[in-house]
Amino acid sequence: MTADFTLEELKAIAAAPMLAGLTVSMIDLGLISTIPEIAALSKEMAGAAKKYPHNSIIQAVFSEAAIKEGSVKLEQPDIKAEDVESGALIEQAIEAITVALDVLKDRVPVEEVNEYKGFIYTCAEAVAQAAGSGIFGTGIKVSAKESAALERLKAVLAV
Repeated sequence: MTADFTLEELKAIAAAPMLAGLTVSMIDLGLISTIPEIAALSKEMAGAAKKYPHNSIIQAVFSEAAIKEGSVKLEQPDIKAEDVESGALIEQAIEAITVALDVLKDRVPVEEVNEYKGFIYTCAEAVAQAAGSGIFGTGIKVSAKESAALERLKAVLAV
């Protein structure tokens, strides 16, 4: 029960972990913390194919072959300050996750979908753990805002 994905479907699969991670980064924005948070997200996404070698969903987007092919380019979302402040950004991340999961429904084994859901959450969690709220990213790693966002994502992903 594996599936071939269209370019639009591949983009949706790629967008969910990226937007989940960016949401956690932006929800408690700090000048110093942003750099290690984005680096943590990049590291999770770059290492996904090796971490999940038997997951057809992740391999379709994040494998070396998929990246070399270059058909799926991660587009930077247009994030506005008012979207962060209003909570619309977390809703956009949830919508991206929902779209990606709808693409996968009944097309790939449930174990792979669950692994992909875990990957999305791991991306968001890695961002939250990347930098603290203190000077130069020291101090408490996961802020209250980040924790709340992680809880929302965890509930949506059922992980």
